[in-house]
Amino acid sequence: QVQLVESGGGMVQPGGSLRLSCAASGFTFSSYDMSWVRQAPGKGPEWISTILTGGVLTYYADSVKGRFTISRDNAKNTLYLQMNSLKPEDTALYYCARRPLRSSRITEYDYWGQGTQVTVSS
Repeated sequence: QVQLVESGGGMVQPGGSLRLSCAASGFTFSSYDMSWVRQAPGKGPEWISTILTGGVLTYYADSVKGRFTISRDNAKNTLYLQMNSLKPEDTALYYCARRPLRSSRITEYDYWGQGTQVTVSS
């Protein structure tokens, strides 16, 4: 069965960095676009980044552009999110998710991980 397992979250001071990982199994990872989505307390899900199947084309929300970098290793079936210059407003539960079709919106993502908590605080 499809599984997505995030790791790498934690608590960090403002300006710090974290690298999230998402281990995928149960499907042909290299055939799917993958995304990171976060949800802060009391707020709805926020799409933050997508990487297409080949790993070259990437897209970012304005809120993280220039600070976060999405990448993937198709040989290891793993998705990454490098987060630099973290801000308190980046505090959220971070999910990786599979985008079934190139046209799929966040509400149409078909598989999600359990999430990993990122807390940015001094």
